[in-house]
Amino acid sequence: MNRTAIILIALISTVYVGCKINYGFSGASVDYNEVKTYSVDFFPNYAPLAQPTMSQQFTEALRNIFLNQTKLDLVKKDGDLQFSGKITDYRTAPISIQASELAAQNRLTVAVSVVFVNTQDESKNFEQSFSQYIDYDSQKPLSEVEDELISQVNELLVQDIFNKSVSDW
Repeated sequence: MNRTAIILIALISTVYVGCKINYGFSGASVDYNEVKTYSVDFFPNYAPLAQPTMSQQFTEALRNIFLNQTKLDLVKKDGDLQFSGKITDYRTAPISIQASELAAQNRLTVAVSVVFVNTQDESKNFEQSFSQYIDYDSQKPLSEVEDELISQVNELLVQDIFNKSVSDW
């Protein structure tokens, strides 16, 4: 092997070993050397019309997205990433009014207030409200489709919170 080839191989090896690439399909950019745990406090319901199980379902959805999309460990309290907050709005309203003055669709809207603390990087801390909605056929009573709608709106909310807290998007 000539001298140039040896220098080139050594240079490529050094760059390869020295570079840290953080890649994943979830979009999360978590430094697992610094951040190892997360905690999610129970999100109480302060919305007047919310289904009684909404708090538990939302809290579990937020815990599960991190469990499924990161290598972080869930702890009861004082995680490296800490989430707390409350459900602030839960309402349904008619949309898409037809000529007969009846709604073709209704909209379920849910809002949560979130406090996020990153104990390893305070510049990433935030306190923010997140809101999402799902439209559904007005011919179906809310009680008939509510569980599925809550599941869908929770998926949207926790994805927004996940992206805000651990993605550099």
